[in-house]
Amino acid sequence: MTLDALVRQTPLWLDASGAYADVIVSSRVRLARNLRHIPFSSQNKTADEERVVDEVLSAAQHVRDLNQSTYFDMKQLEEHDRQLLVERHLISPALALRGGNGGVMVDQDERLSIMVNEEDHLRLQALTAGFEPQAAWQMLDKVDTELCGRLDIAYDADLGYLTACPTNVGTGLRASILIHLPGLVLVQTVDQVLNGIAQVGLTVRGFYGEGTEVVGSLFQISNQITLGKSEHEILETLERVVRQIIDFEYSARQTLLRDARAQIEDKIWRSWGILANARVLSGQEFMNLASAVRLGVSIGVLKDPSLVLLNELLVRVQPSHIQRMAGSRLDSDQRDQNRAEYVRERFASETASSRQTKG
Repeated sequence: MTLDALVRQTPLWLDASGAYADVIVSSRVRLARNLRHIPFSSQNKTADEERVVDEVLSAAQHVRDLNQSTYFDMKQLEEHDRQLLVERHLISPALALRGGNGGVMVDQDERLSIMVNEEDHLRLQALTAGFEPQAAWQMLDKVDTELCGRLDIAYDADLGYLTACPTNVGTGLRASILIHLPGLVLVQTVDQVLNGIAQVGLTVRGFYGEGTEVVGSLFQISNQITLGKSEHEILETLERVVRQIIDFEYSARQTLLRDARAQIEDKIWRSWGILANARVLSGQEFMNLASAVRLGVSIGVLKDPSLVLLNELLVRVQPSHIQRMAGSRLDSDQRDQNRAEYVRERFASETASSRQTKG
């Protein structure tokens, strides 16, 4: 699979098919693993990194779920192409910046990926649509068992899996939920709701994970501790807390409809109008306007666009995707014009399709 083919397809984890799709965009589970006989990444030399790549790719050939996967070598990609993989949530910003002998293996539908030579030798990842962390874990656990069964993984009987960062020691598992909380943001209680989750070992991160900012009322809720907890305990805690946050969000939306319906509907329709008609659209503006439109679809104020299209646009309107679709280098003004045109066309197409269906 080429990068062009990747750009043309919509990842399965964006299809809005999972539970609570009106609030939860996706669920992700990630595992950190290292090879016992090779220094961890912070101490790696080029020859060590090449050995990691060779051993992982060799072992992956025997993993059924990775049979149709593609390996993207960071050394062979331009900066904007590495950023494209970040925008698709397939690699971390850190791996994109690092380059070198890093890379990522991606399966055909983008639900499974394996970063090689990031902070750890391997970062295995599974993504699912909606609130389905258990499904993501089951998918990843199978790959972990098959792949790491063919590798000499750094493991300690007392500590568990050994990792470059001490916070990942133990299970090496990070689970995260990408959640949309416009109701809590608008009633100004989001900080109050989210500040307490640190007490149960969870944390809040931005749209692209650790070290990135929150945009469009999209938050990532993930576990912070892996040592001393089993995979089941980590996932159970995350699910329990996220369900409480979902309830708070639904309550906030009802409050808005009860106490400020006209203002909320106005905000939603204005946002829809700008996205459907704008000639210049920055990425930040899109994310904020799309958040209001997503809220409108979720509470029944708008019948279209669909959540599937809104999910898809979260990826496709990002800078490197806009540039890749244009087939040439664009400055920021040109990207903003192309982004506006693309969003207009997608909104118009879906509206026309919806009318034909009704007709």
